[in-house]
Amino acid sequence: MATIARPSQAPAPGFAAGRSLLRREGPEKLTGLARYTDDLVVPGAWYGVTIRSTEAHARLLGIERDPAFDWSQVVVVTAADIPGDNVVSLMSDDQPALVADEIRHVAEPVALVAAADAETARAALEHVRLRTEPLPPVVDPLESVRAFARYEIAKGDVAAGFAAADLVVEGTYRVGHQEQLYIENQAMIAIPRGGGGITVQGSLQCPYYVHTALKRALALDDAQAVVVQAETGGGFGGKEEYPSMLAIHAALLARAAGRPVRMIYDRHEDLVATTKRHPAIVTHRTGVTRDGRLVAQDIEVVMDAGAYCTLSPVVLSRGTIHAAGPYVCPNVRIRSRTMATNMLPSGAMRGFGAPQTEFAAEMQVNRIAEALGISPAELRRRWAYRVGDVTATGQVLRDSVAALEVLERATEAAEFERGRARTAAARWARLEGAAGGDGGHVASGIGLALAWHGAGFTGGGELRLASVAGVELTSEGRIRMLTGSTEIGQGANTVLPQLVAETLGVPYEAVEVAPLDTSLVPNSGPTVASRTTMVVGGLLVRAAERLRDEVEAQAGRPFAEAYEDVARACGPVRIDEQFGGYPGIEWDDTTYRGDAYPAYSWACAVAEVEVDLDTGETAVRSVVSADDPGRVVNPVLATGQIEGGTLQAVGYATIEEAKVENGRHLNDRLATYLIPTAMDAPRIEAILVEEPFSGAPHGAKGLGELPMDVVAPAVVAAIHDATGVWIADLPATPEKILAALRAAGSGAKAAAEPAAEPAAEPAADAPPGA
Repeated sequence: MATIARPSQAPAPGFAAGRSLLRREGPEKLTGLARYTDDLVVPGAWYGVTIRSTEAHARLLGIERDPAFDWSQVVVVTAADIPGDNVVSLMSDDQPALVADEIRHVAEPVALVAAADAETARAALEHVRLRTEPLPPVVDPLESVRAFARYEIAKGDVAAGFAAADLVVEGTYRVGHQEQLYIENQAMIAIPRGGGGITVQGSLQCPYYVHTALKRALALDDAQAVVVQAETGGGFGGKEEYPSMLAIHAALLARAAGRPVRMIYDRHEDLVATTKRHPAIVTHRTGVTRDGRLVAQDIEVVMDAGAYCTLSPVVLSRGTIHAAGPYVCPNVRIRSRTMATNMLPSGAMRGFGAPQTEFAAEMQVNRIAEALGISPAELRRRWAYRVGDVTATGQVLRDSVAALEVLERATEAAEFERGRARTAAARWARLEGAAGGDGGHVASGIGLALAWHGAGFTGGGELRLASVAGVELTSEGRIRMLTGSTEIGQGANTVLPQLVAETLGVPYEAVEVAPLDTSLVPNSGPTVASRTTMVVGGLLVRAAERLRDEVEAQAGRPFAEAYEDVARACGPVRIDEQFGGYPGIEWDDTTYRGDAYPAYSWACAVAEVEVDLDTGETAVRSVVSADDPGRVVNPVLATGQIEGGTLQAVGYATIEEAKVENGRHLNDRLATYLIPTAMDAPRIEAILVEEPFSGAPHGAKGLGELPMDVVAPAVVAAIHDATGVWIADLPATPEKILAALRAAGSGAKAAAEPAAEPAAEPAADAPPGA
């Protein structure tokens, strides 16, 4: 039976995981002692800047330097100066580090400049002209003919399912770019070393991604390329792949200048040039019976990858697998593709494809509930996955299934049904012109959404990564944790030592964390995909178990009593553990059948909003979120993940709108790209539900991305409850709400009348959108 994990009131030193111990780096961050990349002092370092394209698509004919400028005081690097391959090594070799011939998006790097001071480097930019031949850009993924990836998932007989349906509901949903907006901009410092080596230190999530990219572009071997993570001020996916580009640029300039080079983006350049969340168009066609049984789903997903592949195939993969929602359906077809355009390349962002498709899935469920006259909570109770159910990929859910548990916890805590009755009464009060209600032109609403999120890499991804993590007992008797997993504000450097300390039976403070330097720590895989606690934490637990057993075998007494004596007598011991898979997990990448993830995390959110019917402005007043991450290692940090993810999802739902014209982002400053502030934050109640995963030695799954999947559709459902109109295009801005109200009638009148049924038709077999 799942239980609620409640954070301890006062963090205190201790042995066991499951306690809210203090964040390791917290005191330095709070006191200003933490040193981020821009704080690091590197004597003699020059300043690097980037010459970027201003066109979405063009042929590069030349790079012209103004002869009036003194070029002897700077170094300039172009594609011709790259000693290795001109690629940013990732999934595909399509993205150059610097443009050689064809410009494919606005703000694409074409050349680099470094100077002894930032003013001179920036001045040089004003004296460079790119000579180009414009080419027609493709900015709509529906018009693109080039796909980076396509997938299809099929289960049952979709035609037979629609034939058995009494009602077919169709819907098309669109989501746009979203900026990660980490608090620290992209930053990297490159330092040349003897023997042709380069050390880069900077703000990043995935040190071994950067390491691989450096080796490839600068023709370095493993020892010559060294990557060190500096204190990192947030990532949210935005520091997964892009730091490889910046590290290559800084290293190229350092090599050319023969001295260290700093490359620190300001906020404007960061917004203009770096990857964003993938925009998506998701079309649903759903067949249900009159008594509310789900009998057929036909789903099409189109994502905009932008100009280069980056991580688009795996973003699309996760989005595709989650597209049907956490619901039992005997007949499912999901077809998806991610298309090349001349937009800024899309990349990783919290949720990694799932928020896009789960928004569409939850919108569809809410619309069906309305069409059938069934409570949205009751419909989910009937449809939600249980142990033994089979997903669209054919995976049998044998373990750690908490869909119903999170649904009940959230709806009970939020008093969801009572809230629906209250908002319905207020609508009738407005309709009848009675006193009271919501105060005339402000309408209240309540909405619900349910989500699932696969923990770890999809399918065979974790086996291919073959991640390694280790625990070391030094000759001085110190316990040191060795991992390539990064601390980016999520608490990895607190939670992982908690797991090691618990396994060894020693105080948490006894476990040190080795500096994140690729010359010192193994490749533990990227810090992404809600995998760190489950996968890397599991490896550390196994390594700590082996170290404990070895020390206890030598000493004949408990590890905590013996480890210092054994270290002094026998010398250092290092135990590395490599990932070898979870038992019973099988996946076929060719057919896209099998166990897509070893385990899923589950979440339910209930949002309450107020909508001003005159202005269309939405205020999210409260969110109750029940989340199951398996065993909770640190309740306070887990709660922080839910709260932060919830606020980020509120922005995604309501105000974070990237305005793009001909491939150019127009709102490229914080004055125009709006995000929620503390004043916009709703009251958030986080409920931690523990349904441990038996395949991991510590029972933990993933949490960081889960809130991003569930809050936006809950907010939009609440807006519908308040106004009577559906917003199918995120974000639900005031302009879109007012337009929908005008289309439905006058604002107050539309919000007062009972909501109309969604578009539906008699059952028939046809592709989405037909």
